[in-house]
Amino acid sequence: MQSLSDISSRWIAYDENIFTSSEVHARFDDHLSTFFQFVGDFLRCEFLKRGVGKTCRIGNYFRRFSIDSISRFNGVNNDLEFIFIDFKWRFFLRFTRERARHGERCMASDFNVWQFTLFFTDTFPVVRVFMTDERIGVIMETYEAFIGRVKDIHRLGALQGHLGWDQETIMPAKGSDARSDILSWLAAESHSRLTDPAMGHLISELERNESLDDDQRSNVREMRRSYDKAVKLPAEFVAAFAKAKSEALLAWQKARANSNFSEFQPHLEQLVGMTKQKIAYFGGEGQPYDVLLDEFEVGMKVTDYDPLFEGLRARLVPLLHKIQVAQHERPDPILPESLRFSIPAQTAFCSHVASKMGFDFDAGRMDASTHPFSAGLWPGDTRFTTRFDERDPFSCLYAVMHETGHALYEQGLSKGHSMTPRGDAVSLGVHESQSRFWENQVGRTPAFWKAVLPSFQEQFPDAPDWDAATLNRIANTVSTGFIRVEADEVTYNLHVMLRYEIEKKIFNENLPIEQLPETWNAMFEEWFGVQVPHDGVGCLQDIHWSMGAFGYFPTYTLGNLYAAQLLESMSDDLGDLDTLIATGDWSSMLQWLRPRIHEQGSKHTPAELIELATGSPPSPEPFLRYVEEKYGSLYGLE
Repeated sequence: MQSLSDISSRWIAYDENIFTSSEVHARFDDHLSTFFQFVGDFLRCEFLKRGVGKTCRIGNYFRRFSIDSISRFNGVNNDLEFIFIDFKWRFFLRFTRERARHGERCMASDFNVWQFTLFFTDTFPVVRVFMTDERIGVIMETYEAFIGRVKDIHRLGALQGHLGWDQETIMPAKGSDARSDILSWLAAESHSRLTDPAMGHLISELERNESLDDDQRSNVREMRRSYDKAVKLPAEFVAAFAKAKSEALLAWQKARANSNFSEFQPHLEQLVGMTKQKIAYFGGEGQPYDVLLDEFEVGMKVTDYDPLFEGLRARLVPLLHKIQVAQHERPDPILPESLRFSIPAQTAFCSHVASKMGFDFDAGRMDASTHPFSAGLWPGDTRFTTRFDERDPFSCLYAVMHETGHALYEQGLSKGHSMTPRGDAVSLGVHESQSRFWENQVGRTPAFWKAVLPSFQEQFPDAPDWDAATLNRIANTVSTGFIRVEADEVTYNLHVMLRYEIEKKIFNENLPIEQLPETWNAMFEEWFGVQVPHDGVGCLQDIHWSMGAFGYFPTYTLGNLYAAQLLESMSDDLGDLDTLIATGDWSSMLQWLRPRIHEQGSKHTPAELIELATGSPPSPEPFLRYVEEKYGSLYGLE
């Protein structure tokens, strides 16, 4: 048996004039057998007494091959986990070790990784051997270099989010021009860092690293997806698109206030045109609209949503008709026309509800905006907004519960993975499940109104002497209203479907934007049976198109489906939720969601996450059971 010193004297040399990787690649095959002879000699060394495993990978753009040719060097332990050659022709061997007194195979910090680097001179190959701790350092240095870049990109995103929140809440009107330029620069800078070839190299190298844990692999997986998309977009386009969206948002705010689509039309035409250009940059098979749907819920396409929506509509429309008949026989209670609910009182009541839900106001805040939204900058700074109507406190309440649901998700993300994909929410569909769960499954129940009735009566002493059952009927009134965010659970998904169908017309059928109001109004009258009085409650009501967020709306329906499925599973674990909600202590529900949804971040895909949390793949059936049972009971339907 040869000694390590014998092998070293034969093979190890040092040469400062190292060939480039391309030159090494060109000559590698000629020296492959020589290199393997060295590895074989090394493995035969009595110092190691190790065995060769079963696989060897040549990473990056090189081929995969077998190492059967050196299997004759297997030792008695046969505990070599893998052999790996990276793009720089560094040859790595990783062994397992028996951990003392535990009998489990594991990565050991000493003598379990050996690195050989093969270079060539004019006359002989040169192999350098690195110590174990050096190789571990190389692995960690590669991942740390990667995650450092990832965190910088996320920090830029947090700055964009903060400036976006400011723009919609407290920014002075004359700050718009500079804000657009700043947001444009931030978008370009973030894009530049994401598409840096060094980032692509780090992702590729880490994808070949089998020693990464699940959390690290999820970061690599998500950054690969982002990187592959980003490199298809020119930097100039990214900057211009960000600037156009910032300007469009301000135009939409004015147009909505004036119910005048023509003020927003040129901006929307620009955003649609640029979005179509983005679709062309991405390319791919399928329908153009598929590209946009995939941005908000990975893997979802028109061929997925069409049958889903058709199935929902087939059950929801007959349910709506039955309710409308029942409403003629038993009208819903209504808010008195002359009654006013002061904004300070609404603020106090809604803040109380948000606190009971578990929102940490030391790590977030509530403000007012044209359209309610949430901004999770990081777990320690999560903000949401609402809007107020002195004639209707329910509008503000359910906006707050919806956005607080989003905010709780953000506050519950793992702080240990902050500023990384692993610490991000996994998808818009899952995000909407959290908002819709609190808004509807909790907030629109008699148990909820029983719990908050004392606070409601305290803040609104001039309100009629409503009991919890009456307030619940008001909160669940089914109507064919114009506003999506104020819609009941029966008609809400129909609002989503209308927007989905219109977006399909825009991107798959090239509907002219000038025809958008006419198309919207005609479809709304056909679907809901009422005429849209003006654009402010029609095609201008939602903020999404001014943000270029085409393809977002269907995730609201996914959120409804996920939420109902989570509700069923939570009920199995926690017991009767109505009894729990009525106590006013909702912490156990939040604590049920924390480890199953919030803390998981993007560790799993949306479908995997829902299945892990509930034990079943995502399905529309739990939602349909929920809505049919709830409204069947509420309206006395057969």
